[in-house]
Amino acid sequence: MKTKLTALILTLCVLLSSLAAVTASASGVAELPDDWKTNVIKATPDMYPDTDLSKPYTVKIYQVGDKPVDWDKIQNALNEQLAPFNTSIDTIFMSWADVSTMYSLNLAGGADIDLIFTAPWEYMFTEAAKGSFFEMDEEFIAKYMPLANKYQPKESWAETKLNGKNIAVPCGRMAPEGRLVGIRTDLAEKYGIGELKNWDDFENFLLTIAEKETPESGILAFGGQENNTAFWELWYTNENWFDAYFTNNLRFSYAYEGKIPAAEEIKLAWETDLFRTFCREMKKLADAGVWSRSALNETVNEWQAFGAGKSASIEWNGTVFTYMKEVEKNEGVTTAAYDLFKEKGTLVTAEAYSNGDIAIAAGCANPERAAMVLDLLKFDTAMNHTVVLGIEGDHYTIDENRIYTRTDNAANYLPDGNSLSWATRNGDVEEAGVPEREKVVYDEWKRRMTANPLTAFIFDPTPVQANADAVDSIIGDYYGMLGLGLVDDPDATLDEMLQKCYNAGLQDIYDEMYRQYNEWVAAR
Repeated sequence: MKTKLTALILTLCVLLSSLAAVTASASGVAELPDDWKTNVIKATPDMYPDTDLSKPYTVKIYQVGDKPVDWDKIQNALNEQLAPFNTSIDTIFMSWADVSTMYSLNLAGGADIDLIFTAPWEYMFTEAAKGSFFEMDEEFIAKYMPLANKYQPKESWAETKLNGKNIAVPCGRMAPEGRLVGIRTDLAEKYGIGELKNWDDFENFLLTIAEKETPESGILAFGGQENNTAFWELWYTNENWFDAYFTNNLRFSYAYEGKIPAAEEIKLAWETDLFRTFCREMKKLADAGVWSRSALNETVNEWQAFGAGKSASIEWNGTVFTYMKEVEKNEGVTTAAYDLFKEKGTLVTAEAYSNGDIAIAAGCANPERAAMVLDLLKFDTAMNHTVVLGIEGDHYTIDENRIYTRTDNAANYLPDGNSLSWATRNGDVEEAGVPEREKVVYDEWKRRMTANPLTAFIFDPTPVQANADAVDSIIGDYYGMLGLGLVDDPDATLDEMLQKCYNAGLQDIYDEMYRQYNEWVAAR
């Protein structure tokens, strides 16, 4: 992503049919059944009569991202809660540094996987097309996931279907997913820079830090890493572009104008004039020394660099506040977050239910038991709070209204801070004492939140899979260099990449996508 941790990144949407429910909710969270927030759900083994619990079974869960400091505590607590079900879990983390190579290898290589985090930005549809995930029909869900069958928002299932089959279980919450930049205001004040109101203001900050601060202290203007997806998300968002299909390096998008687009309006994002202009601008920043010339090979990501005080800015969703708090622990450091699109009124997409999902691996030896564990982690109140918040009294405290407060040890297990929590969160808890600077941002985002009408369109690349794989690989070879401006001639390099994409069958992908899309539009 890392757009989730960038997420993160990324950066997404909800069905038009669910928009009324979203905007009616004061918290930006879709409304669940009436008893969701008032009742404590305590699951018992007799709720799963069709699942054989006679023998012990350990469910192997693969997460993406770095392992939280206190994860072993969390896993031990969950295993105590799972003991009545004669079940335990064992979790494997694929770090951000390794996930791009290890995710597919683990699924294809016969690794012992029962449950695995996935998302459109984390190989969901690519792996589903390969048959990597167990397909769940409505009967399976009703039989082996009774709580999900009752409490999972009905509209959410459409976002994780492929060819009519559920390939994963989405999270139970949606909320505005805007983009922010966070900066070191102590450094901004040092050079007479005030509030940032747009991209030009932010660019001035970056260039000033690169010219004056980096030679003095070694602090980079931005800790760019791998491909600079962070800045691309800013450009993309600024022009109200939404996704029609996004997996790995294949991103097909359109300029949202308040309606369902015609098929020909959907374009490979990297083929748009917007991306071409972006590449030119990134070369300008790279040449000015805004980030390291070795950024392509950096293993410390942009958020870690900012939190450690090694860079002066960060870009992400609301998670920027987490890293702002981290760097502010250093004496004299102050920070601020800016919504560069507020004055322009740029739309804020609603984060899709499918932005965080859990799939049962096709090779799972006991899909019924895996389904039960997922059901429990998502909907048993105590287990869900353990995943999302940590251990009560150690990482958080909570009142009768499910308003939680972080403890001093929360840094070792951040609330909603790992991929399993992203996929199991339901929006039934709220944090106490949210700082005013964060509340102001979220309230503004909710005012501009807009649903992407194409969230329910699921492109199946199977008929052109060989072309899709080839084009994806080509883009992967070029995207990092272009996004970080590490090429001599952005236009020539981009032209070269696109020509290779067409030679590898990009037009065939377009034709198949347009065919499926037009059928979907007609069926609506």
